[in-house]
Parts: sequence; C-alpha cells; structure tokens
Amino acid sequence: MSDLFTIKRNEKVGRFAVASRALKPGDLIFTETPFAYGPKSDSPPLCLGCFAPVDCTVLCSHCSWPVCGPECEAKPSHRDFECGVFASAGVKFQAVEDPTNVCLQYECITPLRVLLMKEKDPKRWQEEIEAMESHNDVRKTKPIWEFNQVNIVDYLKGPCKLDRFADELIHTVCGILEINAFEARASSGYLIRCLFPKLAILSHNCVSNVHHSVDCDTFQVSVSASVEVPESGELFSSYTYSLWPTLVRREFLKESKYFECMCDRCKDKTELGTHLGTLKCNKCDNGVILSTDPLSFTCEWKCTHCEFKTSAIAVRKVYEAVQTEIDAVEMLSGPEGIEQREAIFRKYRSVFHPKNAYMTILRTSLSQLYGRAEGYTVEDLPDLLLERKVELCNQLLEVLDVVEPGHSRIRGVTLYELHAPLLILARNQYTSGMIDKEQFRKKMEEAVEILGKAVEILKIEVPNSNEGQLGLVAQQAYEGLKQNFELLIETA
Repeated sequence: MSDLFTIKRNEKVGRFAVASRALKPGDLIFTETPFAYGPKSDSPPLCLGCFAPVDCTVLCSHCSWPVCGPECEAKPSHRDFECGVFASAGVKFQAVEDPTNVCLQYECITPLRVLLMKEKDPKRWQEEIEAMESHNDVRKTKPIWEFNQVNIVDYLKGPCKLDRFADELIHTVCGILEINAFEARASSGYLIRCLFPKLAILSHNCVSNVHHSVDCDTFQVSVSASVEVPESGELFSSYTYSLWPTLVRREFLKESKYFECMCDRCKDKTELGTHLGTLKCNKCDNGVILSTDPLSFTCEWKCTHCEFKTSAIAVRKVYEAVQTEIDAVEMLSGPEGIEQREAIFRKYRSVFHPKNAYMTILRTSLSQLYGRAEGYTVEDLPDLLLERKVELCNQLLEVLDVVEPGHSRIRGVTLYELHAPLLILARNQYTSGMIDKEQFRKKMEEAVEILGKAVEILKIEVPNSNEGQLGLVAQQAYEGLKQNFELLIETA
C-alpha cells in the first residue's frame, strides 16, 4: 500500500504533509522504521540491547558497557553501533553509585547511533534527515549547547577517538534529536526516543488528527487518521501532552521545540470550551479566572464575575504545585494510589474548574485504578464507587472528545473502562427492582455499544503494546457479550 500523504512546502512552515485522499478514522496512512533509536537524554543506565533497567554488574564482553547478557549484547542495535566504537577506543563504562539516577555517560549513545547510521545509509540521511530542523542558531545561546559540548561532542571526539565527525555535525544531530525525536516504550516498559523522518514532517497542532503507535520490539511506527480528514487536508500530530493547559504546552514547545504554537486551541481562552487552564475565583461564587491573552506568558488573568485579577506567573506556580503533588503519587497503584489521588482531587476541587487539566489528569489515573487495584476490583466495588468510576470516565470523555477526538489511545482505554461498571450497575438496578426489564435491556445495549467503540479504536494499536493487548481482551469480551446477550438478560 502506498503512503496516503503528500509532502508540500511553503516559506512560513517549511515542509508539511497533506492527505492524498479523504481519510476515515482508523485509516493507516503510513508505517516507517526509525532512522535510529536509543536512550532519551537524562536516562538512567539501561541495557543497550533491550533498554531494560540494569544494575551495571553485567557488562558487554566486547565493550564493557551495561547489557542484560549475551543475547542483548548481540542485538544489532548495540553490536553494530556503539559497541565497536567503545571497544576499539577502549572506552569502558565507569561504575555508578546509584543505577537508578541519571547517567551522563548515556548522553552520547543515541547521537552516536545517528552519526554511525549516517555512514551506513548516506542515501536515507540525505533524503530524510539532512533537511530536518536543528535550530543550531538558537541552541547556541542556550545552556543545552555547552552541556552537549561537554557530554557528547568532547566525549565522542576525545575518548572515543571519533574526530572524523565535525563539532557542528554532532551538535546538529543533537538538535535534530531534541526537536524531532518521538518517545516510544520499549518492551522493558522504559521510554526511549526514536527518529521517525516521515512522522517528523507532520506539523504540530494541540488537537491532532493522526494517531501513532510504536511496536515495542521493532520500534516501527504506524500512523493512522484519528478523525475524518478531507483530501488535501493537512495532517497534524501533537508534540505535547494533550491534557496539559495552554500555558504549560506553549512553554514546553517554546523551550524544547523553539516555536510558539498559535493553533485555535491555544488562542481560545477556554481551550475550545474544555477549560483545561481555568481556575475558580475564590473571591466570588460564580466566577472563573481566565487569561486575558492566551498567547502571552505574562498577561493578567481575570475573573469573569468580579474585579479579581492575578498574573500568568502566579497561575503557573499553582500549576507547578499541583503537578508536583501528582508526580509524587505517580508510581502508587494499589489502594494507596486511589486514596492519595482522591485526596489531591478533593484538595484542589475548590481551586480549579471541574474540567481543569490537573483534575482531568487525576481522573485519567482514577478511572483506570478503580476496578483494578486490590480491594477495588470491579466485582468489589459498591454501587457508589461504580457510579464514581462512571462519572470519572464520562467527565474525562467530555474533554477527550475535544482535545483527542476520534481514534485516540486514551479514548479507547477510557471507553473500555466505562463499559464494565455500566454493565454491573444495570444488573444491580434490575435485580433490586429499580428498573424494569426493558430499561435493563437498554442499559445493557448502551454498555455493549460503548465496548464496541473501544474495540474499534484499540484494534489499531500494535498487538504487543499494553493498549494492543487490552484491545484483544476487549474484542473477546465484546464477542462474548454479543453472543450471550439474550441469556444475560434472561438470567440476571
């Protein structure tokens, strides 16, 4: 199948991509293998073969850098790239005190893989990579330039004896990776970065119209339409987390991608009605606090009902405070994970608009933890908590329908999470006499329809990803429910 997009160019944005024909949600637009892939910047030590976390006691027999064992040291991604360089130069990995901390020795790995790939496949480099933006002119004025000079350029040209690569070229590769690489999850569960030249051509928009899924073994990416796209319609991916508020998204894009987003969502004070950035006013009953200029990092924020005003800088500090609290409980998954997230939710309920980004981010975690955590499985949940899970999912979907519409990974997962409590609540209401048989049938049909939508979305995920596996479970559940629907109604 030929790729369903065409590359165009104009002076304002450079290269961009448009649909070659009208696309429907789920249509596969293209697949591609990464030009190179490897550890992210600020990575702890990982196996250089499979990217699993390591304690640095097992080292490659050729280069003496961390691997899991013989199978991983033989993987081409390590053996054919940095292994030979380190071995021939005698550059060994220096022991670290804490292998869970950031390891500066790893900063050079992915840039080195790109440089070596340039030599292995000069044609692909020339056709796909050379034209990528590195923003060296801007990066030279930033601390990152000196950081890369010390930890990557000097290291590769000094101890690694790679003086065949010019300083400027190495800095260019660092810039290309910083600006164009995409995160991918390895089979170990750790995030790495991949350089996808085709995917990088797609322009950014804070409401994307494509969805990409990366195979955690081969790192091949599949890019499909998430919504309907007309013929010649521009294709957009998102370079940020869609649930961040505008202040945070635009700051991230300015600092890491060197541009200021001017999309419709960024220009709208209410973020297209989602209110992801909105705060409640604590000086009056009905007012909410909105930015007077969403494209400004320093403007006033004003209440819609009273005279209260504050600054964008003050709002940003509130965001940072709650993000710090959310980060602190990120790894908690059991009952404690639910209880601590609910405590943060209650704490900020009087501070933020109900749909604010941080309330929405908490809903994302809670909607998945209810029904899975020990003592909180779907079968364990009383009706009150089943209703809480339904509420969380529905409120999350109201936001996702705007900022991640159509076939998006998080919408598929949320729809899946929604169907089970709806089924159980319907059965409980019927058996307790709260609803009659026809109402029971209608509620069951609605839940099965929601599960069907989840299946439709999750089937485009790569099978070996968590979402792909969930899609297979959803498919089996959907087929079982359809097949036994009448029996479930009669025997409830």
